[in-house]
Amino acid sequence: MSTRKTTLFYALLIAVASLAVGMVIASRLDLSPESSAQTMAVPAANQAPLTGAVSFSTFREIAKAQTPTVVNIRTESRQRAQEMTEFFGGGDDLFRRFFGAPDEEAPRNNQRRPRDQVVQAAGTGFIISKEGFIITNNHVVEGATKVLVSLYGEDEGQEYPARVVGRDPLTDSALIELTEKPNHTMPEAKFGDSSQIQQGDFVMAIGNPFGLAHTVSVGVVSALKRPFPVATGRSQDMIQTDAAINPGNSGGPLLNARGEVVGINTAIYSDARQSGNIGIGFAVPVNAVRDLLPQLRTGKVTRGMIGVSVRAIPRENIEDLGLKERKGALVSSVSAGGPAAQAGLQPGDIILEVNGKPITKSDDLVQIVVALKPTTTVPVRILRDKAEKTVNVTIGELDLESEGQRASADTDEEGDTNEGFGITLGNLTAERARRMGVPSGTTGALITDVDPSGSAARSGVRPGDIILQVNRKPVTSAAEAVRALQSVRTGGTAFLLVWRNNQEIFVPVPKGGE
Repeated sequence: MSTRKTTLFYALLIAVASLAVGMVIASRLDLSPESSAQTMAVPAANQAPLTGAVSFSTFREIAKAQTPTVVNIRTESRQRAQEMTEFFGGGDDLFRRFFGAPDEEAPRNNQRRPRDQVVQAAGTGFIISKEGFIITNNHVVEGATKVLVSLYGEDEGQEYPARVVGRDPLTDSALIELTEKPNHTMPEAKFGDSSQIQQGDFVMAIGNPFGLAHTVSVGVVSALKRPFPVATGRSQDMIQTDAAINPGNSGGPLLNARGEVVGINTAIYSDARQSGNIGIGFAVPVNAVRDLLPQLRTGKVTRGMIGVSVRAIPRENIEDLGLKERKGALVSSVSAGGPAAQAGLQPGDIILEVNGKPITKSDDLVQIVVALKPTTTVPVRILRDKAEKTVNVTIGELDLESEGQRASADTDEEGDTNEGFGITLGNLTAERARRMGVPSGTTGALITDVDPSGSAARSGVRPGDIILQVNRKPVTSAAEAVRALQSVRTGGTAFLLVWRNNQEIFVPVPKGGE
């Protein structure tokens, strides 16, 4: 062998040896990835139309095939449990009512649980890969210091520790991974296409209600696209079902008649008299979560925002706004310094199209924008003063925590009263402006009182709002605002630009009878 070939051979041998040593060192020092989560493929979804007859054995076969994919989840947390909102019925503890925590964890004598007390809760999940990845609800594992998973068919008390890989509050979804795995192959849930679900379709829920592991219930899809509040000013469209869902079902699968996951059981509607099922349950459409899996597996879900608040086009103002039909999203406010503000959007603009996608209703805008990648620039077609124009908006990154922070408005003594709208106006004095944190030089009319039964209240006007413009004309005092409002014909609409919480808000207010 020549000297040159010998040198090349040993160089290659050293490179291979170095790579092998490097891999060993990396594994010892935990420098290699903790899991294969970021490289795994998104589970395939069966998009074929749902057809065929339902027989006496249909649900028996689904239960037999899919129950092994469902897991029970037990969590421990040192966070003080949140209170149930009025939507869920009553004010009992969230973990006991919804997650199915044991009774002994409930507060005694109506006393609040200490902040540092360990809280145990229970929920459900379903396996999506043999590597030990499981989907559940965000609220099942949020704040958990320990996550333990029980598998179907194993000895009672057998639990496997898991870690939270990624969470998404907007879809109330979370991806967890077993850190210790069983010595057998785990089954995988099958995904269906939630966009094909129709009202009246049969569905099955499997979960851990009140600690009763792997309970099966059957019902139908009661309704689609039920808006459900998930954050301040934001909601998620849900599948409503009458399949029995109870505390502890959270995170379990909602299956179609083929045994495919079409939803993630998330919430129940209950009243003050009982915390259990009354035939109204909600599930997140699985398509919304499946699309997020690549981001959940990286540990962070990134969403777009443009910094506007929008509302539906008032039905009675279609022509007044220059529209031929009720389509688009009416911009009620623009966040100062946000992407929309930088692009020149203003309160009162109507957004017709974003990145080539038409906006039929205000919810469309939210769904389109949150799916856009931050830092990308997209064209936004708007209608302003009955004329169309296009502006380019650079998408920002959504921060739910900062978005949810809202300052409270201040009010003061009464001033001039305006009939037909149900508001009481006062002058914006320098002292009032200083106490309310209004920018210096701002002029307008302060709304000191709002009649709860008036049109202004129904339109969202609040005490403490400052009227800056009436029908796009500035007003500098209560008297000017009163004159401008009085000039609006009965049955017509006053388009108000008001200042609230450090931002301008566009509010259409119809004028009632004098």
